Amino acid sequence: MRYFRITAILCAAAIFALNTGCTQESLESRITEPTTAATTAAEVQTTSAVEAVAETTAESKELDLSKLSTFELSSEDLHDGIWDTVITKTEKGENRSPQLSWKPVDGASCYAVFMIDTSAGNWLHWKSVTDSETVLPAGWAPQSEYVGPYPPSGTHDYEIYVLALKEKPERIKGSFDNSNPKMLEYAKEIDGEKEDNIISYGHLMGTYTHGD
Repeated sequence: MRYFRITAILCAAAIFALNTGCTQESLESRITEPTTAATTAAEVQTTSAVEAVAETTAESKELDLSKLSTFELSSEDLHDGIWDTVITKTEKGENRSPQLSWKPVDGASCYAVFMIDTSAGNWLHWKSVTDSETVLPAGWAPQSEYVGPYPPSGTHDYEIYVLALKEKPERIKGSFDNSNPKMLEYAKEIDGEKEDNIISYGHLMGTYTHGD
């Protein structure tokens, strides 16, 4: 009889030990799972923060025109938002730079002039720097600095920017008569490390349609 009681007690103890082990394992699993989830969430937040910084850095490489003041720019070769055919490099055109004029900007020693086809990957048609002139007669730019619009088809947008500069930069990037997707990055380099070389800018936009 004692034998059976001892056996029963031992069996009960063994069952209790097994149940306790299962309970502990179960608790450990419950504790581990939230910890892993928390770690994953932290990693996602860290990754998101890094990506946000990278995006901000990428954006900061481009010139933010909204932070600059503007001045009035006009051209005798722009009528009702359409560029005269005479400025184009076509059979009907003369491939001459358009007339431009603006008032002198205080503090500016020179002006950088660009014409860009924004509908064709920022195709650079004009890149010049003046020696403080604020009136550029028709045909002012040499052929090494100007090539008129010559769209292969359809209607294209041709925008002119004139940047008033404190000091003339040693170099202005931009592939002439070619596509320049990073044109705003090149413009920011003109602004210099202190980001104060560009005082203000003037802007004109006009279209030209193939065959006109």
